[in-house]
Amino acid sequence: MYHHYKEDIALFAEMGFKTYRLSIAWTRIFPNGDEAAPNEEGIAFYEDLFKECHKYGIEPLVTITHFDCPIHLIKQYGGWKNRKIIDFYENLVRVLFTRYKGLVKYWITFNEINVILHAPFMGAGLVFNEGEDKELAMYTAAHHELLASALAVKIGHEIDPENKIGCMMAAGTYYPYSCHPSDVWAAYEDGRKEYYLVDVQARGSYPPFFLKQLKSKGYESFIVEGDFDFLKENTVDFVSFSYYATRVSVGQENTEVEYTPGNIVKSAKNPYLELSEWGWQIDPQGFRTTINNLYDRYQKPLFVVENGLGAIDLPDADGYVIDDYRIDYMAKHIDAMRDAVNIDGVEIWGYTSWGCIDLVSAGTGEMKKRYGFIYVDRDNEGNGTLKRTPKKSFNWYKKVIASNGEDTSNN
Repeated sequence: MYHHYKEDIALFAEMGFKTYRLSIAWTRIFPNGDEAAPNEEGIAFYEDLFKECHKYGIEPLVTITHFDCPIHLIKQYGGWKNRKIIDFYENLVRVLFTRYKGLVKYWITFNEINVILHAPFMGAGLVFNEGEDKELAMYTAAHHELLASALAVKIGHEIDPENKIGCMMAAGTYYPYSCHPSDVWAAYEDGRKEYYLVDVQARGSYPPFFLKQLKSKGYESFIVEGDFDFLKENTVDFVSFSYYATRVSVGQENTEVEYTPGNIVKSAKNPYLELSEWGWQIDPQGFRTTINNLYDRYQKPLFVVENGLGAIDLPDADGYVIDDYRIDYMAKHIDAMRDAVNIDGVEIWGYTSWGCIDLVSAGTGEMKKRYGFIYVDRDNEGNGTLKRTPKKSFNWYKKVIASNGEDTSNN
């Protein structure tokens, strides 16, 4: 996109985008992460990109850190295990909020912050030493990210009171495998473990069960006096999330249970749901349930910032893809979201799909796992012209946007 962003944004505008969610590359602003002054070329690139969005009336929604800790900070400081990384993050957000004041007002502090518990290198740049307590390292890094997120909220509001700063989680309701009490409890426990980081960002405090767990394990060493007050004083303006699938929890010993890979987090297979080509359980009704769970829990505006179907697309000789399977997936999910708004009364600020254009999958590192409305001529080995070709879903989504989600029919 570095070389094609004007072409891409023009295509987004043709679809009717009102907002475009993108992520800053930390290393474009501070190549090593710990420099005193930012890289002006990187600053200029994003400034031009944001201006290009505004040319078409598209509001940028910017993720500050998207699985993106500079490798120098990992090697030199140990990634987010080191409290000093908060200082480098502060430098980053001060530059972003200052330089892009008036160009960007919707921000997300960390992408899918709960992924740190499942993929710690991706989520926080964690590399474990032999014999290291991995759980303690993850909780320490997560605490530092929470403090950094709160700091971003504070600074962002000081620099521009118009800024709206949110958090983000990888969401998806946990179902119990059966009505056996141990399965129900397992689903409850799995769910609240995923929520606990957003509990801090949205409510301003750790949930009691987590503090009890820290104390029982002697894990309180990373908490410094004043941390809790700072977190309480700087909560987010909105809660954003990704949603691809629901999960199923098993609490009792059951050797007959079949599992499926899911989205980073494996899950027991739900016999009532279809699977994507990558084993993700397709559940539009679960989307509505998840939306309501989040709104009931936090009572803050929601923003759906990722939802979509990763699939193998087979283009014709002209690069055109007839992706009715994607249209079907997204139509059912948008219908469920509309019900959450119109019937359940949930406040949702917006919806951005993942991804609007084909890109390399973060989960598997593949190009063949495609999500976009626009086909990009590139394969897993890096071959291809990078030519952009709208898929069938391109014109379908154009109609969906024009109707503000009311018309999701495929005709």
